Amino acid sequence: MDGIKYAVFTKKSLRLLGKNQYTSNVESGFTKTEIKHWVELFFGVKVVAVNSHRLPGKGRRMGPILGHTMHYRRMIITLQLGYSIPLLDRETN
Repeated sequence: MDGIKYAVFTKKSLRLLGKNQYTSNVESGFTKTEIKHWVELFFGVKVVAVNSHRLPGKGRRMGPILGHTMHYRRMIITLQLGYSIPLLDRETN
């Protein structure tokens, strides 16, 4: 699970939770198949689809030196009906 950085909570990702879709940022070198396999093993769920897009790095400047942060990939993971990732559920107790 080293490839998955963290879960993303934006307006769109919170809306997608209602459709049983979870959003997270992952390292840019990993493929959809690897992420699908890790999620199924670690959380014990059935993944139906994995969509991804690459987000560009941001420009940084330290004095006269120009640089940038690393780019990363955002994955939208769709689970089969009846499955959920317990750490990311929005249910209130």
